[in-house]
Formats: sequence, C-alpha cells, structure tokens
Amino acid sequence: MQSLHVNGYDMPYLDVGKAKAGPPLVCVHGSLNDFRVWGCVLGPLSQRHRLICVSLRHFFPAQWDGRSDTYSISQHVDDVIAFIEKLDTGPIDLMGHSRGGHICFRVAQMRPDLLRRLILAEPGGELDASLDPDYKGGPSPLLARFTASAEKIAAGDVDGGLAVFVDTLEGAGTWPRLPAMVKQNLRDNAYTLIGQVRDNRPPFSKADAESILMPTLFILGGRTKGLLPKVLHALAAHVPYSRTAVIENTTHPMFEQAPQKYSEVVLDFLAS
Repeated sequence: MQSLHVNGYDMPYLDVGKAKAGPPLVCVHGSLNDFRVWGCVLGPLSQRHRLICVSLRHFFPAQWDGRSDTYSISQHVDDVIAFIEKLDTGPIDLMGHSRGGHICFRVAQMRPDLLRRLILAEPGGELDASLDPDYKGGPSPLLARFTASAEKIAAGDVDGGLAVFVDTLEGAGTWPRLPAMVKQNLRDNAYTLIGQVRDNRPPFSKADAESILMPTLFILGGRTKGLLPKVLHALAAHVPYSRTAVIENTTHPMFEQAPQKYSEVVLDFLAS
C-alpha cells in the first residue's frame, strides 16, 4: 500500500500491474468498500494494465466514527481529481462502481482533460425530471432504506444495519450468506454510511449525461433490479460515445461474481 497527500489527506492506494502499459486504470470503490474490493479482478486486469485502486477519505484503512461533517461526494470528487493530478501520468482511464461510479461521472464532468476513457459499473444516484418521467422529487425509496441502515449503525447495531443495506441491494436474507471476509470488509467501512446518507448529492440530468464526451462503458449486472438499472440505462441513452455491457447471471457486485467475464469486458473496451 502506498499513499499520495491530496487536499490535506493521505489517500491510500494499491499500485499493481504493468507500469509501462499505457495509461493507468484508476479504480474507485463504492459504498461500504475500499481498495480491497477490486482484489478478484486485479490478476486478469493487471496482466495488460497498470491498476491503481484508491481508498476514499474516511474508508479503510482509516477509522471514522461518522460524527464529523467531513464526508461528502463533492469532497471525494475533489480528492480523486487531485489524486489524478498528482499521479502526473497524463490522461488516465477511470473506473468506478456504484457510488464510486457516481464520483467518476462527476470527475469526468469537471475535468475531462484528465481522462482518456470512463468505465461506470452500475453508477449510484438518482435521476431528475429530465431523465425520469416518473420523477416526484424528494429522497428515493433506496435512500430511505440506506438511512434506516445508517441509523442502526449509529446506534451500535453494525451487523443489523449492514443486513438492511445488503438485503436492500441483493434481496432479503443475503447478509447471512455472505463470506466472512466480505462481511468484515463491510464492517470496516460501516460508519461511512452515516456520512453517505447526508451526502445531498445532486441527481443526474440529461444535460449531465450529454456533457460526458470521452468513450464510456456502462456495465450492468444481468440480474440487478430496482433503481440501479434504471439510472444506468437513462445515462447510457444520453452519453454520446457510450456502450453498455451486461454481465449475465450477476447482480450489483458483478465483478466479484464473474471476475473473468468482467475483466474481459473491461479489457476489450480499453483496447478498442
């Protein structure tokens, strides 16, 4: 593990693969995760690319109690931008999953000069009225469930809160079936959810999508249900130079469930 000092924070990261294999692929994890989540695809992806996997502010290996008002999506976007600038490699390829996909989307909006290609695996967020004909305003049902999860965690019931979070995304009864290592990684980052539900992140708009002008790959789990596929398809329909890949028989953590197929899709895109 290494770190770069950005915006007053030592951002930890893993740096693996071919140092001279073209632009590095910077990977940004999603909610309740950290750089370890990419472990199952490090092998196949690093055979052809240099991978740099970051842990965002307040995530493992940091320990945060969720009490200070120092967690926001805008801060994480600023941190990723500063990190890429400090790498000083020229334009990079950027990949984000879930909330990390939302962060990468905003980085692409704000600093397209820093990116060559963009990969968004089920980016998290909400849609505004320009992308969603059913838009009613206010928090989404998904955010309401995450808030209930965060409240349990804040009250000290970490596993109970994580069960609500995981079962919301993957279906009732998923939490008890998760491998012990996956559960521990979620516990290590549990208190970040308290900050996340205060994010007040702006919803995606049609103008946002149309502003993403670099080649973009959207990746969808074939069995993912709910808001995430709706967001992905709405964005993909309006990002000018986009394509969508579906990883069959997977859900939201698609690169953990089908690492070889996921890696093939990413490598094909980066080589095209």
